[in-house]
Amino acid sequence: MSKLKVNKKHKDKLFRKIFRKKKDLLALYNALNGTAYTNEEDLEITTLEDVVYMGMKNDTSFIIDHIMNLYEHQSSFSPNLPLRGLLYFADLYRAHIEPIKRRLYTETPLLIPTPQYFVFYNGTKDQPERQILHLSDLFIQKEKAPALECTAVMLNINLGCNRELMEKCSLLKQYAQFIACIRDFINKGCRREDAVIKAVDTCIKNGILSDLLRKNKAEVMNMILTEFDEEDYREFLREEARDSGLAEGLAEGVQAIISICQDFHLSYEDTLKKLTEKLSISSEKAASYLEQYWNHDESTV
Repeated sequence: MSKLKVNKKHKDKLFRKIFRKKKDLLALYNALNGTAYTNEEDLEITTLEDVVYMGMKNDTSFIIDHIMNLYEHQSSFSPNLPLRGLLYFADLYRAHIEPIKRRLYTETPLLIPTPQYFVFYNGTKDQPERQILHLSDLFIQKEKAPALECTAVMLNINLGCNRELMEKCSLLKQYAQFIACIRDFINKGCRREDAVIKAVDTCIKNGILSDLLRKNKAEVMNMILTEFDEEDYREFLREEARDSGLAEGLAEGVQAIISICQDFHLSYEDTLKKLTEKLSISSEKAASYLEQYWNHDESTV
């Protein structure tokens, strides 16, 4: 696979741009929590603008009703989301208490907002409509009670999923429709750039994110294409990791077979034959492994 390059400029995601305004973010919060807040000033944006992950800014964080909310959009699943959330929350709380950090050393409790972490998933691989990921699932030692926990609620926002939530938040539904439209054109054989252009025009015509797309057409296209590049890069890293793991596993298997053969005093030639049979590899490849791993100090019959 040829090496992919990622745009190193820190791009906003379309999801973040859609929910940039307080009134839209408040509508999403109400839809998720069954609340009915109407005063935008009740919501305090706390997003850390200088925190960047994989070349992309983190999405959105805010406080309302003493709840510290972290919203993240993802097009790929990762079991490490709670760990990422923990690290981001640590930065949020550090910034939150900075003006009063001396109170950490007093005998009076320093009360802090309650954390709430939602991840909005719209990748192409099947995922449940809702699942809860726990930081404790990543702990190596399972028998000890952990001193820390962080949970990420991952919601599948692909079109057709979580319909009740979509009906409560029109912008979230329109975002799902827009992404589905792009994928539909790609599935019909359009190049990515052409698919995005056609999807933008189609959605404007049908009143889907029309105001945003009409006013910010070029910017939105750049955002979407950058996100596609980002996902390609992540897939490249995943494939590299898989290939590395397979190579490591094969090397361990080769060494184990050679070691067993030498333990039973098989000759170099018989070991070569065993390698070709057990691993279904050519005799030339087997010979290269033998040259690398054969222990010449061991005596053979």
